[in-house]
Amino acid sequence: MAVADWSLPERFAFRGHSIAWGVMGDGPPAVLLHGTPFSSSEWRRIAPLFAEQRRVYCFDLLGYGRSDKPAGDVSRGIQNELFAALYDHWGLHNPDLVAHDFGGSTALRAHLLNGLDYRSLMLIDPVAISPQGSPLVQAAKKYEKVFSSLPSYIHEAILRAYIGGAVANALREEEMTLYLAPWLGEEGQKAFWRQVAQMDDKYSQEVEWRYGEIRCPVAILWGEEDAWIPLRDGRELARRIPGAAFHAIPNAKHLVQEDAPEAIVSAVFGFWRPLN
Repeated sequence: MAVADWSLPERFAFRGHSIAWGVMGDGPPAVLLHGTPFSSSEWRRIAPLFAEQRRVYCFDLLGYGRSDKPAGDVSRGIQNELFAALYDHWGLHNPDLVAHDFGGSTALRAHLLNGLDYRSLMLIDPVAISPQGSPLVQAAKKYEKVFSSLPSYIHEAILRAYIGGAVANALREEEMTLYLAPWLGEEGQKAFWRQVAQMDDKYSQEVEWRYGEIRCPVAILWGEEDAWIPLRDGRELARRIPGAAFHAIPNAKHLVQEDAPEAIVSAVFGFWRPLN
């Protein structure tokens, strides 16, 4: 699917905020959860292929993409509440989940804290093991107002470098623009540093001691060259989840959807097949 063709035509009201979502395909339900600082558009190449076998739901987390970017809470502590509300709104029952980065944390928290049941859970470089946070994240958490008030061209330059560090293969300009767009302009710049400032290990610590309670088959994919969350965290996560399968993806960093989308598709279809 071309960059320009990705759309989320539906809207869901969550605590006074508008959440952008969309659905495609037919069959058993599947939900794709995106990470930060990205949006559901990270699934644009992958969702149409999954839709050949599943009814695929995508949405932008609160504060991300085309969803509202409120001045209040956009932390992981509210994203599982949002997902639980959408799960109910969509009338889901045991969907397959594919979740990346913060989306992985959201899926785990919704399962363990909100009681949502999944048929299967595929985690891709999830935020799941503490401590977390790059040097940039740590600096921004201390000086949110400073970063929020940077000249726009410096803000964009930081964003380009930051997002560029998530891939092993340089993004084309149209792809970089897709990820930059929600975070540009006065509202976007404040929203970006707001979500960074609200990153907190406590949201992983609330559930990581409970990973042994997960009630569905789990597989974990990890970009072998991920510079944001080390490969050792992925192996540790697999160790904590009984029966979890772990696969490292070569020549891929954190944003595997761009570096190796075919590896995700192959792994997910292979994971789903024995469950059919």
